[in-house]
Amino acid sequence: MPSFQQLRYLVAVADFLHFRRAAEACHVTQPTLSAQLKELEQKLGVQLVERSRTRVLLTPIGARIAERGRLVLREIDEIRALAKSGQAMLEGTIRIGVVQSLGSYFLPLIVPDLHETHPRLGLYMREGLPQMLLRGIEDGTLDLLFFPLPLNRGELASLPLFREPIHVVAPRDHRLAAGASVDPGQLRGETILSLEPGHKLYEQVRGLCDEYGAELSHDYEGTSLDTLRQMVAMGMGISLMPALYVKSEVAHQDIVVARPLKGAAPSRTIGMVWRRQTAREAEFRALAALICGILKNTAPEVAVVA
Repeated sequence: MPSFQQLRYLVAVADFLHFRRAAEACHVTQPTLSAQLKELEQKLGVQLVERSRTRVLLTPIGARIAERGRLVLREIDEIRALAKSGQAMLEGTIRIGVVQSLGSYFLPLIVPDLHETHPRLGLYMREGLPQMLLRGIEDGTLDLLFFPLPLNRGELASLPLFREPIHVVAPRDHRLAAGASVDPGQLRGETILSLEPGHKLYEQVRGLCDEYGAELSHDYEGTSLDTLRQMVAMGMGISLMPALYVKSEVAHQDIVVARPLKGAAPSRTIGMVWRRQTAREAEFRALAALICGILKNTAPEVAVVA
């Protein structure tokens, strides 16, 4: 039978398709990883990996076994988490995924206080696009997501944390910069710059453009909120950006300005997402309560839900 360590090595090779990077991720030498995979192939009597000087590929049966191995390893991690759940809560490491349009502006608001009150808690953090993060939570490489809601996936549970208003961001000399706020009707006919497809924020901005009669730019799309801000500063259009980004990157500089929308301003809901069957649900809910308490003091720009 395969050992758990051999399954970890195979899954790492499936993830990286590169022996050196897979070995580094498993904290072993490349010869050790290679030797263990050869031994695994001998045990199973099948070739799992195609090796050449230029690339590494999994055979079809190797890919299938790697996916099954991933599920086995996830269950082993859940067993460990279940054992730890009977010990002190919020100790050890939580592997967290966070969408790119949130992480750099949200995490600095909560990490210092969390570290001060729970010094044994470690947060491994991975930023990425929504689909990549969802694959990570489903295959067990991530434990928890900070993610836009709602999310309709039956195998995943979620808990809302806060609502984040969306602001208009425009060049300082733009007509919309003159007032303290922007009426949604003033956006009609304006060119709106957004993140590229694949981001949840892109989907929301596209819907707002339809609602307000604005023109969503397909010629110029940003890979990050920072690139969008620079394009806005160059007069290529205006944008709709979340409040925590505005707090971090717009409010204290002068190349662009941010204005709230009048009336029932649009917002996005950010919450926590985890696997429904995880043994760490009570720990995640305790973490959510801590985060909400911190945000009430550090981020008045958002409306804490819990």
